[in-house]
Amino acid sequence: MGEEESRIASASADRHLLQKIAKILNETRTSYATHNRKLKELATVRSKLSSPDSDESSSVRRFASVFFKTLTPLFVAAQRRTAAAERVVRFVAEFACLRGNNSDGDSDCGEFLGEFLKFLLAGSVAANRNARFRACQIISEIILRLPDEVEVADELWDDVIDGMMLRVRDKVPVIRTFAVRSLSRFVNDPDNSDILDLLLEVLPLEQNPEVRKTIVLSLPPSNATTQAIIDCTLDVNESVRKVAYSVLANKVPLQSLSIKLRTTILQRGLADRAVNVSKECLKLMKNQWLSNCCQGDPIEFLKYLDVETYESVAESALEVFLSEGLIMPSDDKSIQQCIMSADGEARDESTCSTPSIQLMEPEIALYWRIICRKLHKCAQAKGSDAATAMGAEAAVYAAEASDTNDLLERILPATVSDYVALVKAHIDSGPNHHFSSRQLLLLGTMLDFSDAMLHKTASSFVQELLHRPFEQELDEDGNSIVIGDGINLGGDKDWAEAVSKLAKKVHAAPGEFEEIILVVIEELARPCRERTADFLQWMHMLSLTSLLLENGKSLHSLQGKAIEPEEILHALLLPGAKHTHLDVQRIAIKCLGLFGLLEKKPSEELVRQLRIAFCRSPPPISIMASKALVDLGMWHSPTEVDKAMGQDLLSQFEDESIDFVPVDLSNAEEDLNLKMLDLLYAGLESDDWRAYTESSEDESVKATVGEGFAKLLLLGEKYPNLPASFYPFILGKLIALYFSEESKEQLRFKQCLSVFFEHYASLSEKHKGYVSKAFVPLIRSLWPGIDGISKNSSYAVSNQRKRAVQASRFLLQMMQTPLYKSPDSPEDSVQPPLDRTEEGLAIRIAVEMVRFNAKKTAAEKAYVAALCKILVLLNLKPSEQNVIKLMKKLLTQVAESVCSEKDLLKEVKLVLEHLKSLDACPSEELSQDEANSIFETLGVSYNLDITAPATVPQTPAPCSTRVPARSRRRVRMEEASSDEDDEEVASPPPSAMPSAPNTLMTRSHRASKAAALAKIMASKVKMSYADEDIEEEEEGSSDVTAEDSDESEEYRE
Repeated sequence: MGEEESRIASASADRHLLQKIAKILNETRTSYATHNRKLKELATVRSKLSSPDSDESSSVRRFASVFFKTLTPLFVAAQRRTAAAERVVRFVAEFACLRGNNSDGDSDCGEFLGEFLKFLLAGSVAANRNARFRACQIISEIILRLPDEVEVADELWDDVIDGMMLRVRDKVPVIRTFAVRSLSRFVNDPDNSDILDLLLEVLPLEQNPEVRKTIVLSLPPSNATTQAIIDCTLDVNESVRKVAYSVLANKVPLQSLSIKLRTTILQRGLADRAVNVSKECLKLMKNQWLSNCCQGDPIEFLKYLDVETYESVAESALEVFLSEGLIMPSDDKSIQQCIMSADGEARDESTCSTPSIQLMEPEIALYWRIICRKLHKCAQAKGSDAATAMGAEAAVYAAEASDTNDLLERILPATVSDYVALVKAHIDSGPNHHFSSRQLLLLGTMLDFSDAMLHKTASSFVQELLHRPFEQELDEDGNSIVIGDGINLGGDKDWAEAVSKLAKKVHAAPGEFEEIILVVIEELARPCRERTADFLQWMHMLSLTSLLLENGKSLHSLQGKAIEPEEILHALLLPGAKHTHLDVQRIAIKCLGLFGLLEKKPSEELVRQLRIAFCRSPPPISIMASKALVDLGMWHSPTEVDKAMGQDLLSQFEDESIDFVPVDLSNAEEDLNLKMLDLLYAGLESDDWRAYTESSEDESVKATVGEGFAKLLLLGEKYPNLPASFYPFILGKLIALYFSEESKEQLRFKQCLSVFFEHYASLSEKHKGYVSKAFVPLIRSLWPGIDGISKNSSYAVSNQRKRAVQASRFLLQMMQTPLYKSPDSPEDSVQPPLDRTEEGLAIRIAVEMVRFNAKKTAAEKAYVAALCKILVLLNLKPSEQNVIKLMKKLLTQVAESVCSEKDLLKEVKLVLEHLKSLDACPSEELSQDEANSIFETLGVSYNLDITAPATVPQTPAPCSTRVPARSRRRVRMEEASSDEDDEEVASPPPSAMPSAPNTLMTRSHRASKAAALAKIMASKVKMSYADEDIEEEEEGSSDVTAEDSDESEEYRE
């Protein structure tokens, strides 16, 4: 009786304790303000259980047991994350982290914490998702709130870490989020390096943005994590990108980043499409990099970016600083401080002594160019506002424009002579100051050269710049090597552009710019005409010609000058294209292309020379010639370029059934007898992807021609004379190149094609018609073993099939992409023609499937299966009833051809059922003339017999794996009738051949006849399969390889 009373008393005490704890927890649900008071109450309840006479460990376990029972509804109930529940979770975590006032209290708290963590770890592996969620949530709150001085057993921490690392891969995103939060406190521990490895592993694979954001916030600054954080600046989610910039600002010092990473961060952040992300990047630049690391000095900031290599990024950063008002020019700093007089004092307009120049660093030169350009634009804008305004408002704008102009004048050199001296000093200082020299050249566009004396000084300086030859150096053999690209003036495109801008500013009168350059060209061309010039002189003269032609508007503006346009073509450009030096040929070919753009009609000599250079020159020259031919074709149209040859040219595009014969470009007679598009296509068919230019590995003849054809397809409406067969054929070729294995290294080419394909099908219904027409020929050409026996390995065949399936899905996506709608287009659009719809594509695919008879090779079976999967994905609409009826007829024949393929037959039946639901009048039949009319509209040649009976075969039933037991009597009957069976197999009567024996006779007097009929059918099926197997074995390939089976299962899913 004593034990029973003790047990009842203990249960009553536990029930009373549970009620106390539940009351405290319920009161914490209302507000966070009650938590401090309730923490003391709950701690008092726990301390009262411990008495001097009782065991401390048992009392803590008793309290923990009751406490866990009280919390059980929080773990079991599938409730939302309400504010009340979140308050309880926070209170529980705070209580677990609560410390006592003495050593005994700390001991009780530590023991309770250990028991609580064990309880939570058990909940973290529960099957119930809410239990796992609450367990991980409370563990994360405890870990983040737990003071550092609290001692917890190492074994327990290891269990917690292992449990949370397991939850990082949980299927519920919120559980993964709290698991990452829990591990964030241990990620800096060198003993737990596996945590950091796990976070870096799951970050690029994580699909939920909140989890990715938590991982980024948890990563510590290190060489291993910096790249991962920077990669998140390209995340698709705006909040993740914002967090990445916040982490970079707070955790990653500027000095620990390489120059490449710094510029990457700024380039992505300043150009981000989200305003919040760009503001976070600005905060990074302003508060951390500019203020903390550079003490607000923009020049020091630019030194961290390598402005010579990343000029555009540095320019964008300075423009943002100026727009935000973070840097402002002052009177105590200006460019004039770099121009000193002989006595060491700053020069002014009255000083006549020779200036002493202090050379600028690249960062200073770029800084002053951006500052002066900003002031110049601001002064012009204020002046325009003053001109359009009236009264006091105009006076205010005029005063602001005057103040800005005064500040600009104080910054710029005092005189044009000082400016010329400053630029010359930097140019003469060698290549190390080339960048600064170019920045100072661009400053000249803000000076005033209207005075005659100033104009003369500046004109003389421009003449010196134009006469400045290419810089060169000698190799080991003593040969001269040009420094730079060898095409543009000064060996640098940016330098040539700066010189042209300054020359246009100085010679702003109409025709003066062309005249001054032609005078220099005529002077430099004299030794070239006399055949006394070396290749450097040729290149210098041609670079000036290229500069003139790039900035010229027409050949008419060049007439009547120092040298006529015809003389430039025949005396300079054509001889330069035939020069022995390859660099001279390349720049001459570029000039020929520019010259042809300025002509009203391309001349025969020019086009012929470009064709010869494209066919028979080395890759760098051939690439330049292909660019010139593409530009000429885009500007004048391919037809006009062909007319320039003055003879009848052949073209394979004019044939509707395009079957290209390979063109040998090395044949002197064959290449010049082809039209321009055929000639370019021969370059597209070349197998040499490695023919790169020396300046860029992203350029090749194939890529250049491919980009040109993409432009022609995109702007095809401007060239009505092109043959209709050109568009689908070239489109299919570009798609084949896009998915080819050889084009993987051509990143720029693939990027160009991806942008082209994204917009092509959405621009016009006609483009969708080309996509539909290109579908079947393209997929047939990509599928191995269709037009011949494939001699590749099974692995190669499997990869080829996968690429073909990818191309088919890609084409389907292009067909289903909605058209762009212009604001002026009516809401109720006209029904598009059949050949531009998905119904037309469905008929083309169905006809292609019907062309294969019942006996198909392994490659043909896989090909038909792939087409059937595309056919199922098409969205067929009841646009025309004749099309629906024709599709039913074709798919019925398709079903007959794949009757032995259970999966394919099921898919075809689904399409047929959908077509039956769309057929408004099933009783009406389609006439032969209507079917032929549809085929003629689609350009499909197929003889369909409408009168032929159409029956859909039944789906073959799966064979049973259970072998039925046969009685001895049945066996004896079959043995007795074996002779009769053999005779029936030899000559079966027509009446004894049932069409589909799908029932079994159960009576004994029918057993003999049923067995005979079953044997007849089995023997005939075996014979047909044997013939098919023999045919496939003769072709040297099995039905489906292991890789092909995996592939078909993958796409079926």
